[in-house]
Amino acid sequence: MAKEKFEEALDKLENIVREMEAGDLPLDAALKSFEEGIRLIRFCSAKLDETQRRVEQLLEKENSLQTKTFQDGQEDEA
Repeated sequence: MAKEKFEEALDKLENIVREMEAGDLPLDAALKSFEEGIRLIRFCSAKLDETQRRVEQLLEKENSLQTKTFQDGQEDEA
């Protein structure tokens, strides 16, 4: 089985969300889609965590660069 890619998993997740938001899925299909969505969320989250760790490791090697915590929705204050 081919290794799943982040972008493909995210596309699948977006499709599941659209289908579920439409509200036209029968209960069994909605539950199956929900389960698949949870699996995809976990996969994408793990990939993002792995990527963040790799970036932090690279930045640690460069003494002049520092990591800064990113918080969604927070804008830089001048």
